[in-house]
Amino acid sequence: MKIALTAHNAKKTLMQNFCIAYRGILSKNELYATGTTGRLIEEATNLTVHKYLTGHLGGMQQLGAQIEDNGVDLMIFLRDPLTVGPDEPSTINIFQQCDNHNIPLATNLATAELLIKSLDRGDFEWREMYH
Repeated sequence: MKIALTAHNAKKTLMQNFCIAYRGILSKNELYATGTTGRLIEEATNLTVHKYLTGHLGGMQQLGAQIEDNGVDLMIFLRDPLTVGPDEPSTINIFQQCDNHNIPLATNLATAELLIKSLDRGDFEWREMYH
């Protein structure tokens, strides 16, 4: 499965900890991330992550293009709902694209854990019909 990972600045440490905790599951999948988040995940876990540009420098648009091309099966976007950044339109676009293409999306730790455990159980095999 192709998993997209990104996090707002206030949630990057949480993303690193999440990836450390679920390294075994994540290592069996293809990982994609915006630049800074991807680098931090690689440093914390030694996992291989395909990194796009930093989010506000075009990484969110690159990720959006991958979603449009059906190149993502699961999206984990740990967002800080209290901070509105300059890339908010790109964030909203990502959420809309996930909805349009039936891509499971987690925006907080609780949902991310549910989705990653479901992935480990094989509950995402239905995504194969989209490929």
